Amino acid sequence: MDLKDQINKDRLPQHLAIIMDGNGRWAKQKGLFRSIGHENGTKAVREIVEGSAEIGIPFLTLYAFSTENWNRPKIEVELLMKLLVSSLKKEIKTLNDNDIKLNAIGNLDALPKKAYKELLDVIEKTKNNKRMTLTLALSYGSREEITKTIKEISLKVKNNLISPHDIDETVINNHLYTQNLPDVDLLIRTSGEQRISNFLLWQIAYAELYFTETLWPDYTKNHLFEAILNYQNRERRFGKTSEQLNQ
Repeated sequence: MDLKDQINKDRLPQHLAIIMDGNGRWAKQKGLFRSIGHENGTKAVREIVEGSAEIGIPFLTLYAFSTENWNRPKIEVELLMKLLVSSLKKEIKTLNDNDIKLNAIGNLDALPKKAYKELLDVIEKTKNNKRMTLTLALSYGSREEITKTIKEISLKVKNNLISPHDIDETVINNHLYTQNLPDVDLLIRTSGEQRISNFLLWQIAYAELYFTETLWPDYTKNHLFEAILNYQNRERRFGKTSEQLNQ
């Protein structure tokens, strides 16, 4: 029995998030330019999106470009933006054929005009798809997101649109970039690094964390299925005891 057939479809993570790390190191190990690593990373994106849809994961979020990534060398940032545009153009048919809706979170206004326009175009052309929602975190930073949320809620309090006593988790959730997404159940990070890197800090409060040594360009469906099986063998208690769960 292969890995895919071992997965319990009734115990899938509803929201899977991935920190796609290791493109640069993959290229360096092979004596190639970092740009080649990023290009091969797009192939892994296609593989994992397809694999997630195949097993029935309804929400997949990929950390594609962080607010901190703007500090990388200008030539690398420009390459990443060009890759974003070209990849989006290529994938419209694949997304529609697989009934996948594209979504994006982050400070999208910071994107170059061409990349932003292409992103909105693909979002519009896939908006009615229902099998899976693929979210790209672009120019995204969780601290920036939380800061924005606090400012928006504070302004509403100042203008008497909301009482401070009414502020709860639901109100906060409704002001986050991810307001239309469920909390993350499983967070995967590739390349061996074991940190969160300012990604979905509020949304992963009770997520299971899975770290793998595999570099992102080498990440395959089987690697994904291994992570899902590992997740399904964990006990998620959400602050309760095992005995309470069993009752």
